[in-house]
Amino acid sequence: MTDARDRQSGPITLRESIFCHLSFAICHGIESLMALPDGPKASGVYQMLQWVATPFRFMRECYRRYGDCFTIRLSQRFGPLVLFSHPQALQIILTNDDGKLFDAPGEINVLLQPVIGTQSIIGLSGDRHRRARQLLMPPFHGERMRSYGALIQEITEQVMSRQEAGNPFPARKPMQATSLRVVLRAIFGLQDGFRYRQLEKLMTAMLDGLGNPASASLLFFPMLRRDFGPQSPWGRFIRNRQQIDELIYAEISDRRRAGQDGERADILSLLLSARDETGATLTDVELRDELMTLLTAGHETTASALTWALYWIHRLPEVRYRLLEELNGLNGELDPAAVSRLPYLNAVCSETLRIHPVALLTFPRIVRSRVELMGISMEPGTIVTGCIYLAHRRPEVYPEPDQFKPDRFLDRHYSPFEFLPFGGGIRRCIGMAFAQFEMKLVLSTLLTRFELSLANGRTVKHRRRGVTSGPSPFRMVLGERKTTSGDEREQAGAEVTKQR
Repeated sequence: MTDARDRQSGPITLRESIFCHLSFAICHGIESLMALPDGPKASGVYQMLQWVATPFRFMRECYRRYGDCFTIRLSQRFGPLVLFSHPQALQIILTNDDGKLFDAPGEINVLLQPVIGTQSIIGLSGDRHRRARQLLMPPFHGERMRSYGALIQEITEQVMSRQEAGNPFPARKPMQATSLRVVLRAIFGLQDGFRYRQLEKLMTAMLDGLGNPASASLLFFPMLRRDFGPQSPWGRFIRNRQQIDELIYAEISDRRRAGQDGERADILSLLLSARDETGATLTDVELRDELMTLLTAGHETTASALTWALYWIHRLPEVRYRLLEELNGLNGELDPAAVSRLPYLNAVCSETLRIHPVALLTFPRIVRSRVELMGISMEPGTIVTGCIYLAHRRPEVYPEPDQFKPDRFLDRHYSPFEFLPFGGGIRRCIGMAFAQFEMKLVLSTLLTRFELSLANGRTVKHRRRGVTSGPSPFRMVLGERKTTSGDEREQAGAEVTKQR
């Protein structure tokens, strides 16, 4: 097994990237830094604290005071970062990130490096990044992806069936269990057994730990990463990570010794046999880091999106009844392909990802050639990023942006620079199609197999969860399946109208 320290050294460190950035500014005069768009004047440390603790209020306040673009400074470690939310600016940034006008280096995406390592697609650049995308993309598209449909439905039913009727439960828990089991089965091909159960337990503990706002600060403030024993936050994390690594490397080793089974369709099997244009395969370290990326991103983000969708579907009865009516039109046959094409279900999923994007920003880009964005000249070396959260709340694009209105996705088509929950350009999430497919199948299974309701009228808020976002805790109740009548639909519509 490769020592964990080997994964902590990349081709270009963040410090080196920032040094290059500052060196350029010095060589071309301090006016290049002075030309940055306006932004909050507080110290970088204080802005970072705001970004970690209250990112949504921080972004809204910046937008209110400075408009479509503004500069934030998240401590010296990250340097100035210019945020854009206007579709016109996002189109320029996300369609010109091939290294000529903008570059999208992976080396500055360091927040998750302690979890996913340095050989993950997230941290790679240039030819290495293109190679990784070519090797990872095929399993997430076409027939390969659709072959997991029945598995997703089966896991959803198994997890929810274990909830006790009438006993309120945290809404996130079954969504988290469902998404993690889908990852372990579809990506690792693991069935119930010691390795499966250990990975499920350890990954849940790790991501729950990092989801805590206090523990999440370990990712944003490296100086806090001190191992004071197994009970300290960082001590727990590194011991947890070590156990996960041992399980992953053991699985890779066993698969290599056993050789490839042509009947296995899990993603690990496909990656073990994948070869790039030179005929080279992925190394054990590359496999480990890519698997950890898929485990972390594919599990945590989907769980948050599903939890938000459950909240709105049961908060607004009209939405739930329209979904049930659409699903009932399938005559009881939840064929995954048919479910994935349902227009209102797609609209509900899209509106969930719009109003509550799991990722708040696109991956950063570095300006390589002087470019004008929204009337502002961006000098080479400037770090820019798209603000997904603010782009999804522009009132001229989304009237009443804080209202949950799935019909907006039936009434018009949004460009990839107006609606971008999975990012864009060469850094767009490779699991986008799979995540949308899984979301639709989980929700359709829950709606047609179970009767769920919110445990109370508690307001649910957007909150930080590690480097992403999610809903504040709320509870649901499982009951018996009921038949929806026309009177109930009419009453639900009246209630929704009153709420609005």
